[in-house]
Amino acid sequence: MDIIEILKEDYQRFPINQTYSIYAPEVYFQDPMNKFSGVKRYKQMINFIETWFLNPKMDLHNIQRLGDTIKTEWTLSWNTPLPWKPRISIPGWSELGLNSDGLIISHIDYWNCSRLDVVKQHFFS
Repeated sequence: MDIIEILKEDYQRFPINQTYSIYAPEVYFQDPMNKFSGVKRYKQMINFIETWFLNPKMDLHNIQRLGDTIKTEWTLSWNTPLPWKPRISIPGWSELGLNSDGLIISHIDYWNCSRLDVVKQHFFS
């Protein structure tokens, strides 16, 4: 199956049952909150989201491949497990770099909002 189709399916069922075999073992991951290397750490981060976030959802708006780079545009949303269960939404995009074997070697997420904006959503929605 084509990596684009695999990613589309992963986004639809995120964070459940992600396809980790499309990542190089030493994949580099970065977002505004985290920076690390390795599929094991990436799995731990996804498992954290699955375990602690309520109703997590990843809406994929666009995906395109340009040579050895895949760009995705998305909105991640969830309910935080606070008594009032606020719905949090982060629009952003990812740049996925592919190695010569077609595996994802880097996954860098960018947010269209600040970390402070995300914190504010917990209290002013």
